[in-house]
Amino acid sequence: MYFFLGVLSTSETFYTFVILPKMLINLLSVARTISFTCCVIQMFFFLCFAITNCLLLGVMGYDRYDAICHPLHYPILMSWQMCGKLAAACGIGGFLASLMVVNLVFSLPFCSANKINHYFCDISPVIRLACTNIDAHEFFIFICGVLALVVPFFFICISYLCILRTILKIPSAEGRKKAFSTCSSHLTVVIVHYGCASFIYLRPTASYVSNKDRLMTVKYTIVTPLLNPMVYSLRNKDVQFALRKVLGKQVSLKLYKQNVILF
Repeated sequence: MYFFLGVLSTSETFYTFVILPKMLINLLSVARTISFTCCVIQMFFFLCFAITNCLLLGVMGYDRYDAICHPLHYPILMSWQMCGKLAAACGIGGFLASLMVVNLVFSLPFCSANKINHYFCDISPVIRLACTNIDAHEFFIFICGVLALVVPFFFICISYLCILRTILKIPSAEGRKKAFSTCSSHLTVVIVHYGCASFIYLRPTASYVSNKDRLMTVKYTIVTPLLNPMVYSLRNKDVQFALRKVLGKQVSLKLYKQNVILF
C-alpha cells in the first residue's frame, strides 16, 4: 500500500507542478500568455500524470482486495516485482493515452481565436477554439475519458464489493473495524478524484461553462493532491496521537484563558 502511495504522491507532485508555476506567473503578470508549444507540452504532461493517477487508484483498489480477501497469499500476489510492473503499466498507459489525445486535439485547425478561458491548457477550452467540426474528435476524447475514468472506477467498485462481502464475514467487531480502516482513506480519495474528473471529462465540450468548470477543475488539480497526504496520514497512529495532543493543548489553553478572564 505504501509503495503505491509513494508512486501516487510522486505522480501528483509532477501533475500539480505542470499547472501551478505557470498559473502563479499569470496571476502576477499583466500579459497572461502561453506559447503554442508550451500549451501542447502542458496538456500532454497534465493528461499523462492525471491518467496515471486514475490507473494507480484502480491498482490500489486491487491491492486492498488482495490484502483483505486473500491475506495469506498477499505476499505472493503483490510481490515487489508485481508492484513494480503494475506501477510501470500505469505510467505507460498514461503516457500513451495522453499522446493520442494531445495529437488528436492539436491536429485540428486553429484560426484567429487564441484566448483560452481557463487557467491552463485543458482539453475543453482548447478544442473549442478549433475552426472546424469537432464532433468526431469529441467522441474519441469521450471514449478515452471512459477508458481512463469509468473502467478503473468500475474495477474499484467490484473490488470493494468483494471486500465488503469478506469484511461482513469477519466475526469480531474489532476485526471488521480494522479492515474498514485500511480502505477508508483510499475510498475517500477515489470518490473525490473520480467525482470531480468525471464531471469535467465525461460530458460534451458544448456544455462547458467557464466559471463553474474552472472551480471544479481547481478541486482535482490543486485541492485533492493537497488533501491526499493528510487523508492517508490520518490512518497513522503516531499522526493521530500528535493531532490529539495538539488539539488537546489548544482546548486546554482556551479554557485557561476563559478562566483567567472570569477571575
